[in-house]
Amino acid sequence: MAGDVPRERADAARNRRKVLAAAGELFAARGVAAVSMDDVAAAAEVGKGTLYRRFGDKSGLAAALLDERESQLQQELLSGPPPLGPGAPPVERLAAFTAAYLAYVDAHLDVVALSQTASPGARLRTGSHRFWLLHCRILFTAAGAPDPDLRADALLAALTAEQVRHWRHDEGRELAGLTRAVSALARSLAASHDGSSKP
Repeated sequence: MAGDVPRERADAARNRRKVLAAAGELFAARGVAAVSMDDVAAAAEVGKGTLYRRFGDKSGLAAALLDERESQLQQELLSGPPPLGPGAPPVERLAAFTAAYLAYVDAHLDVVALSQTASPGARLRTGSHRFWLLHCRILFTAAGAPDPDLRADALLAALTAEQVRHWRHDEGRELAGLTRAVSALARSLAASHDGSSKP
């Protein structure tokens, strides 16, 4: 019946919120590797079949969890105050994005890593990656940097969860110093010259 549709949609939305809240709490408490889909279903009090139909697997659940967390950063890029938002020079916006994105990856390292490595090339297929890539391409273009597509790819490749984990945990780099270094890298990539020597 037509009257049943809104109730079903409300139930589905409520279940989604419960699942994502439970997953976020479990991932934060135990680490992603130690949490199973069954654990999430039990904590959210939803059926395992419902969970698998909605999210597919743990990487799908991680991607859905990140979607909500990424939306705030995306909104800041589109309409927040400069230099992260509009109104600052493109090079400064690139540096601000790099710092903000690094902080986001560092804060959600295990979940980002799972979403990026679920299958070969998984990182490149997410909607959020396409958003970050387009944002960087636009700013590199506005800065007059040659080959903005390649530079956007290179900057984001340097900020994968795997790389950030290596810097932070294997090399023991502090976040503040790492932020300064990668922000300087972004500014360097945005340089408008092509590196060729001229007399």
